[in-house]
Amino acid sequence: MNRVRMLIVDDHPLFRQGVRWALDPQPDLEVVGEVADGQAAIKQADVLMPDIVLCDINLPGMNGLEVTRILKRRHPQMAVIILTLHEDDEQLFHAIRVGASAYVIKDIASQDLLSLIRRVGRGEYLINENVLSRPFVASRVLDQFRELATVDEMSDAVFSPLTPREVEILDCVARGNSNKEIARLLSISDQTVKNHITSILRKLAVNDRTQAVIYALRHGWIKLGDDA
Repeated sequence: MNRVRMLIVDDHPLFRQGVRWALDPQPDLEVVGEVADGQAAIKQADVLMPDIVLCDINLPGMNGLEVTRILKRRHPQMAVIILTLHEDDEQLFHAIRVGASAYVIKDIASQDLLSLIRRVGRGEYLINENVLSRPFVASRVLDQFRELATVDEMSDAVFSPLTPREVEILDCVARGNSNKEIARLLSISDQTVKNHITSILRKLAVNDRTQAVIYALRHGWIKLGDDA
């Protein structure tokens, strides 16, 4: 069994211990480390290479959003789940921008947290579910996409480094589909989707899915229609 390897980042020892108590009995999940601040999180993530970083948004010094931005730039395949005390549209918007896979309230029930971790471990991008329930954030995200998608007449002549399949997958990402949904839509495996997304991020030299979509929109390789 391939276990999902977790790094816990939170400055409250009791919270870290509580999360560990929930995760340790699970045969498919493994806590490989826990740290109390952002700088330590980056150092440990570089060494331990966890599959998922469970990161509090309010950390001493460097906050969880900045930690996520750096980790996604260094390790695009590493998923980050951001934990927060209170839902906030501005925080959610920035969590999307830095490439977080999920954004959840810290009082989440342990069974719900386990389910969420497993889904993120399978490559799902659960932050989309937050967006769908928050019209203000969805509007801001689409506005940003459309603003950055403004291209000049020469853009159509710009060579795209992406294969047709990668463009197709990125178009699915732009429309809010998770890896599992993309796999189903295109009749390919989840792992194939993950491999394509890793290739896309590498080719475009970006550190997360959102930046890849914005880059492709700006260059005219994919389009967001009014009904997207």
